[in-house]
Amino acid sequence: MPATAEPAPRLRDALRHVLLHLVTPLLMCLGMGLAYLGAFVTPEPHEMPVAVVGSGAEAQVLAQSVKDKAGDALDVRTLASREEAVDALKSLDIAGAYVPGARSPELIVASAGSDMSAMAAEKVFTPVAAGQGAPLKVTDVAPPVSDDPTGQGLFFLLVAVSIGSYASVAVLGAAGAGLRMRVRAGLVVGVSFAVSLIGAALAGPVFHLVHQGLWGVWAMAWLYAAGILFIGLGLHTFLKRWTTLAMMVLFVMLNFTSSGGLFRPELQNGFFGSLHAFWNGAGFVEGIRSHLYFGGHELAGHVWTLTAWLAAGLLLVAVAALWERRQRGPAAVPAGRTAQEESQEEQEELEESVGV
Repeated sequence: MPATAEPAPRLRDALRHVLLHLVTPLLMCLGMGLAYLGAFVTPEPHEMPVAVVGSGAEAQVLAQSVKDKAGDALDVRTLASREEAVDALKSLDIAGAYVPGARSPELIVASAGSDMSAMAAEKVFTPVAAGQGAPLKVTDVAPPVSDDPTGQGLFFLLVAVSIGSYASVAVLGAAGAGLRMRVRAGLVVGVSFAVSLIGAALAGPVFHLVHQGLWGVWAMAWLYAAGILFIGLGLHTFLKRWTTLAMMVLFVMLNFTSSGGLFRPELQNGFFGSLHAFWNGAGFVEGIRSHLYFGGHELAGHVWTLTAWLAAGLLLVAVAALWERRQRGPAAVPAGRTAQEESQEEQEELEESVGV
């Protein structure tokens, strides 16, 4: 008997199929707008730590005066000497230190920690110096390298490594769906190695954001990329085509905004500022800053943050592997769905995810 042609899908079914797939980009539009505008559109100091240098009553009065005018925007303290102020800046304990002087008042900053925080501190103390009738001298004790004058190149390195990682999840989850979990996990190790090498090459020989300590940058890039990839691989078992949206929420909307790459937590609202304490993007950016510019101060804590996210990914993959093992069998394709439909859905998911 001649093969009969499959009936064309009804208009209603075709529209339902298209509208269902439009849910993901529309939710991404909403989420990206809320996250980026909420985190970046109105940066204002919130308890930003600054210091007035001096041990006498005059310094105490000046610090209290600055605090009274700023309110909750600043956390103003006094430090006895300029050396203590420099140490506090290099430990990222303060955003700026004002040294009063009748002829040449000085503001000390460490712009490699945050160019925006240094600018905010300058905005605070410029009128203070003007009130003393003298121009403000700004001294940067930890500037970024000349090839990255604003220090924001590390944020864009974060973006590149993140995109390489979460876009690869779509390929490993959809195109690699027929492979056993241990094979996909092995591919994750290889892909994270490749992504981290690309990131290190961009940071070092290509754009010269890193003038020393490149292997340390590579190691943190590998930890960061592997954590994202393992989490994404585990999530795909349960979320399927919704994995892309979940990855965008976790590693773009909440991640880029709380990383501190553009604004440190003291310039953000409480929500994104609190995420900075434990999110993996913040661990990556702050870990590299510490490694490159601040003598490894608190580097171990940032590395542990990245390691914890990697451990969470490994645990999630282990749970997903057990789930797949239990689900494997003759009923692998749900009733009412053909292998062709499964393949078409995987292809659509792959195109959707990589396209985003």
